[in-house]
Amino acid sequence: MSDDVPIPPKLRMYILVRESVPVGFAVLAAAHASLAAYLQFVDTPEVKEWLAGPFYKAVCRVSDAEFEKAKEAPEHVVVTESALDGQEVAIAFKPEPSTRRRFGSSNSISDSWQVGVEISSERPSRLCRERR
Repeated sequence: MSDDVPIPPKLRMYILVRESVPVGFAVLAAAHASLAAYLQFVDTPEVKEWLAGPFYKAVCRVSDAEFEKAKEAPEHVVVTESALDGQEVAIAFKPEPSTRRRFGSSNSISDSWQVGVEISSERPSRLCRERR
């Protein structure tokens, strides 16, 4: 009999912020997107499980084209910024297992996009770095 017990994957909320958004607004956008996604999906089993742990998040800066393509994926909320004339500044996705992560440490966002949406074949200027 083996003592190896599979470790369940961590749930992680993915937040994308347009790289064209100034840094100060980007920080606010990430915070607002996290809260908006929590409120949108609060009654789902994934959020309940996510809240029972350290509620991991991964925040990525993406190009406008990558942002638009990401909006095609399911289960997300888009955040706008009134101080930027209502511009869409961030998108957050319902927490999901990190084994299905949309963004990771690969060289191309499209290499790690796991929901069947090809975002870009170009290397992004900044990769999404996850804290472990």
